[in-house]
Amino acid sequence: MQNDVRTRVREFLAPQLNGRTLADSDDIFALGYVNSLFAMQLALFVEQEFSLQLTPDDMEFDNFRTVDGLVRLVTSKTATAA
Repeated sequence: MQNDVRTRVREFLAPQLNGRTLADSDDIFALGYVNSLFAMQLALFVEQEFSLQLTPDDMEFDNFRTVDGLVRLVTSKTATAA
């Protein structure tokens, strides 16, 4: 499950990276790969791609700044939905 989520998140981020290498723990915002407006696109992607409903508590910036954070968010939401 986690590897599938990681792969799908990385595929979504790929166009923003322009071929640059990204570690799962790299902060995509601090590195300048994306801007704060992209956070909303990430939230929509997570909801649509993984059929999840995000709550205001889920909108913590730390959930969206790294691949690891996104994977944690999706896997925790799917575990509670099951």
